[in-house]
Amino acid sequence: MRILSVVGNRPQFIKSAPLSLALRDRGAEEIVLHTGQHYDPELSQVFFEELGLDAPAYQLEAGSGTHAEQISRMLPGIEGAVLRERPDRVVVFGDTNSTLAGALAAAKAGFPVAHVEAGLRSFDLTMPEELNRMVVDRISTLLFCPTENAATNLKREGIVDGVRIVGDVMLDANERLAPIARERSQALAEAGVEPGGYVLATLHREANTRQPALGRIVQALGLLDEPVVFPAPPRTSGALEAEGIRPGGNVRMLPPVGYLDFAALASQARVVLTDSGGVQKEAYWYAVPCLTLRENTEWVETVEAGWNRLVGSDPEVIVEAARKAAPPPEHPPLYGDGRAADSIADHLCTINRNEA
Repeated sequence: MRILSVVGNRPQFIKSAPLSLALRDRGAEEIVLHTGQHYDPELSQVFFEELGLDAPAYQLEAGSGTHAEQISRMLPGIEGAVLRERPDRVVVFGDTNSTLAGALAAAKAGFPVAHVEAGLRSFDLTMPEELNRMVVDRISTLLFCPTENAATNLKREGIVDGVRIVGDVMLDANERLAPIARERSQALAEAGVEPGGYVLATLHREANTRQPALGRIVQALGLLDEPVVFPAPPRTSGALEAEGIRPGGNVRMLPPVGYLDFAALASQARVVLTDSGGVQKEAYWYAVPCLTLRENTEWVETVEAGWNRLVGSDPEVIVEAARKAAPPPEHPPLYGDGRAADSIADHLCTINRNEA
């Protein structure tokens, strides 16, 4: 069994790691293609090193730019790799431009696509990620859903063939690496904060790195009564500089951090503020309250469980919610049993190339 895996950003590196190990255990041959969507070393190479992954066989240089520009730069390289390797299945993860480009290149070349994290919907068509999810799910032949809700979303859209509910591969990585992160990482000491005595903030969505949302969210961070640790990816730091926005004195801006350092920071924060889908789940697994800086989320289960609240970009709402954030009394298990990668690998390794 030959698998070509397409990855390109932080969450995809995390999702691919447990699956790579599971495929290896089953004797499958995996070829990894890194699109270069996030080209900063702290957001790419560091994950291969920390998670024990082999270096990618293919390294593209998609870089930044508009969505169309980025995807157009990815397509020729992915198509070339698919035609050269002729895999039994092309695996794509999540909802990024790398996900869409990988699925399009494979499908147009006549190779089956498997989508890890299929069926998620925010029902917000202004989000590029939502459009990517819908298109990729439509052209995939294997759709690995993390939840029953995701499978229900697909059924509503008439997609039932090839759908498998497997749980969340990020939980697999979380259970394996979170304890190591707390033991090894010096991130809290370097940021000058104590466990439970700070807020962790992340911000990267396109809508939140533009005005007025960017300024409103940063204003809210500056109004909080405790230190705010704010690792900023290149898009966010560049937007802050371009707009001349200076965070408040309680905000401790950091460059992008690696997976283990981020896990240490997230798992020991009092509350997490984020617009990232993956970080919403990570906060839940760490039993840390989360405030999502959006008006919607694809991870509705965390909201229903009371551990996640949608606060948008209104400074007053954010500050009030952050001050009142506290762990709910119950923490039900969500997103599987930590063995999603094994389930996905079993399906990939037992289904023939021309089957769904």
